[in-house]
Amino acid sequence: MDGIIYMREVDLRAADLNLLVVLNALLEERSVTRAATRLGMSQPAASRALARLRVLFSDAILVDGPGGYLLTARAEEMRPSLRNTLAGVNELLDGRTFDPMRATGAVRLLMLDLEAAVLAPRLISSLAEQAPAVDLQVVSPGLRPLEALEADAVDAVIGVVDEAPAGIRKRKLYQDGFVTLMRADHPAAGQKLTLQRFLELDHVVVSITGTGPAWVDEILARLGRQRRVKVRVPSFFAAVEIAARSDLVITLPSSLARTADMRRFVMTPPPLDLGSVVMSLAWHGRNQDAPRHVWLRRTIVTAVSDIGLS
Repeated sequence: MDGIIYMREVDLRAADLNLLVVLNALLEERSVTRAATRLGMSQPAASRALARLRVLFSDAILVDGPGGYLLTARAEEMRPSLRNTLAGVNELLDGRTFDPMRATGAVRLLMLDLEAAVLAPRLISSLAEQAPAVDLQVVSPGLRPLEALEADAVDAVIGVVDEAPAGIRKRKLYQDGFVTLMRADHPAAGQKLTLQRFLELDHVVVSITGTGPAWVDEILARLGRQRRVKVRVPSFFAAVEIAARSDLVITLPSSLARTADMRRFVMTPPPLDLGSVVMSLAWHGRNQDAPRHVWLRRTIVTAVSDIGLS
């Protein structure tokens, strides 16, 4: 019995699930009149549906406010869950079909701020064109991103996926090299970046966990060398800003360097062979043929191609 959580089962026979469609329209329109027009029903019918919803949820749902209705706190909390629920029901009833223009809910992508900075702007543009009612949620990676796929906490993972366990599918998105950045007026900016000078400089490093060597340090260790890591931060953007306002230098994937304001920096190849890193798209096998997920993966791959990374 220990460790088992029992959830109360709601008697769905006691609820008219059609009311959820009306509820979604009311929450999005914040107007009984506009919700009725959107659903092709009369205003009195929409008002009666709102009254039933208030009884069903023991909540006012909509309350009077300056210039119109406002959502109650409970109604605001219900919006994401309601949209995801309706999206799931639509997908279930549609079977093998999926129409992005009619889709609602959110796509949940787990990725670092590195990948988010590079890919999110293009993905947002693609969603606006193809699926205007679908939202984008970028989820923080934490320590075990593939477990998030197993738990269905995210739709896909974008990042470095060296090994995919059973049940997880992946494909290469793009291959990224490395560059070293220092601020434009750095004392070493006009000098050739030799390995010795690289080791003499102070470095800022991105470390998601806060511990352990970075890829650069692993390569240096194989050469019997070591650099001075003066600052560790969990965010690429924080690291870039620190490098822009100090004498610290940063070595980072070249795709992210493209997003920085290069007028602030001198960019140079690292003075040692760091190879490249493969960015992958990973998803759970149970979603391999789900129309919504097939569309999402295709959209991500197209976005990568559109920004010239693939």
